[in-house]
Amino acid sequence: MCDNIKHHLSDELLMGYAAGSWPEAFNLVIATHIAMCAECRFRLAEFETVGGAMLESDVGAVDLSSGAFEATFSRIANAAWPDEPKRAIKVGAIFPAPLQDYMGGDLEAVKWRPIGMGVGQAVLKTSKEASARLLKIPAGCEMPDHGHRGTELTLVLKGAFLDEGNRFVRGDIGLANEEVAHTPVADVGEDCICLAATDAPLRFNRLLPRIVQPFIGI
Repeated sequence: MCDNIKHHLSDELLMGYAAGSWPEAFNLVIATHIAMCAECRFRLAEFETVGGAMLESDVGAVDLSSGAFEATFSRIANAAWPDEPKRAIKVGAIFPAPLQDYMGGDLEAVKWRPIGMGVGQAVLKTSKEASARLLKIPAGCEMPDHGHRGTELTLVLKGAFLDEGNRFVRGDIGLANEEVAHTPVADVGEDCICLAATDAPLRFNRLLPRIVQPFIGI
């Protein structure tokens, strides 16, 4: 578990995860963050409690019994804080259990492919609705400025990066959409390793990144 997380999953992302409505790549990022973040585990449990209470009710009934909503939210309020999942993060490991299970190992199992500027990439096999990749960005390296044609989730696994005045450290998750244009920079001190998922290609603003984009698939 990480104690310094400041950037969490939105309610929309957690509800979609609980309902199973996100693509596999997004689910992987969300599950990996949840393994690292007690706060998001608790909020996920809230949504699952509400969903479970609704399923337990008579779906054919029109009227809810008196106090049904109050009883549901009382269950949430009195629920215990979820314990850290077993094997969430092994001692000395970089990858939490969901990602280790997906990769078949920890950081040493990654086969990096260079994509320029010292950046390494490893594309993960997921469903076609969205793509997931690991990125290793050298300390102090500035990523090309870009916008988005869809949604991008980025989870920090090691090191940190700076973006629009915010600092994202291990366990933090960043969300970008069509309204966001930015130039993330890996913080100095150590290389930054991230897990990222996108459901559409990025929109690079400079010519060179646009030329190589079809070859790196981002």
